Parts: sequence; structure tokens; C-alpha cells
Amino acid sequence: MGIRMLKIASFYFLVGVVMGMGMSMTESFSLSPVHVHLNLIGWVSMAIGGLVYDRFPAAARTLGKLHFWMHNIGVPLMMGGLAAYILGFASLAPLIPVGGVLIVIGTLLFFINIVRNVHASKEAHADRSATHHTAG
Repeated sequence: MGIRMLKIASFYFLVGVVMGMGMSMTESFSLSPVHVHLNLIGWVSMAIGGLVYDRFPAAARTLGKLHFWMHNIGVPLMMGGLAAYILGFASLAPLIPVGGVLIVIGTLLFFINIVRNVHASKEAHADRSATHHTAG
């Protein structure tokens, strides 16, 4: 799951960078909100999730998969709806909150998953104990 998230995060990064370059070249920045959200929600958030799921495989199970799908259905819906709305297609504006709700659900699942399934390894506990006992 972690590697899959990193791969799709890198796709969002590519799209965001190409959008940014296109806006710079044309000096038309009307889609800046889409560009920024795509880089933050698509690239950064997904990359962090991918790294977490790769490092903590227990978190990559059911909640991780649900997070992945909520996020990856929500991001295109929200960003597509926002781009369409900015470009004058107001009839597609309802995609924005639908995608947004899916992203929020995915983020909530990620939070719950972190709390439940991400724990320091036994080696980390041993290292901290050794440091604590020798530092005194």
C-alpha cells in the first residue's frame, strides 16, 4: 500500500508541477487554487501516507486501504470540480464538496489508523531505554 500511495502521489506532483509551469508560461493564474490543493492534498499528503504505510505495514491494512480510496476518489472530484467552476462551468461545482467530504473522511481514517496502528518498534523502545539509563 505504501509504495502504491507514493506512486500516485508522484503522479499528483507531476500534474501539479505541469500546471504550475503552464500557468507561468501563459501568465494565467486562475487555476492557482487547484494547483496548490493538488500539490498539498495530492502530492504531500499522499506521499506522507505512503511513507507511513511503508514503514508501518500494520497501518497499511483495512484502514490504510480505505484512506487510499477515499483520498484518491476525493482528490480528482474536488480538483476537477474546482477547476470546472473556476473556468465557468458552475454546474460541476457540486463535485467540490463531494470530493472534499471524501478527502475529510480519508483524513479522519488516516488519523484513526495512526493512533491505532503506528507504534514505536521494540528496537526504538530498547534504544530509548538504554539512552535514558546511561544518560543519568
